[in-house]
Amino acid sequence: QVQLVESGGGLVQAGGSLRLSCAASGRTFRSTFSSLDMGWFRQAPGKEREFVAAITGMGRSSNYEDSVKRRFTISRDNAKNMLYLQMNSLKPEDTAVYYCAARGRYSGRYSDPNDYTYWGRGTQVTVSS
Repeated sequence: QVQLVESGGGLVQAGGSLRLSCAASGRTFRSTFSSLDMGWFRQAPGKEREFVAAITGMGRSSNYEDSVKRRFTISRDNAKNMLYLQMNSLKPEDTAVYYCAARGRYSGRYSDPNDYTYWGRGTQVTVSS
C-alpha cells in the first residue's frame, strides 16, 4: 500500500502565490521516504508531462525547470512524510495539473519522469490573467 496525495491547488490571479502539499503514506514510505528523491511534475491541456522541480532524499539539494527558477521552491519534511512546492509570482503559463512523484529508479536524470515509480493523482492549478 503506497499512496501520494496532493493538495493546495486552486484558482489564483497572475502574480499570486500557492503552496502545494504532498502527503506520502503506506508501509513502503514509512521506512524509505527519506531515502527517495521526490519531484513535482505538471501537465497542461494538450501538452506532455513536464518536469517542475526535484529534491534529494535528505533535502540538501534541489533542481528546477528553467521557467520556474527564482519563483518556485521545493521542500520536504521527512519527519512528516511531506513534500511541498511554494509557487510565487504565478503566471497563466503555470496553469496545469500538478503531480507529486517519488523516484524509485536512478537510471536517468532527476528530470526524467520514467525514473519516478510512485505518483499522486494530481491537483489543479489555474492562474488567471
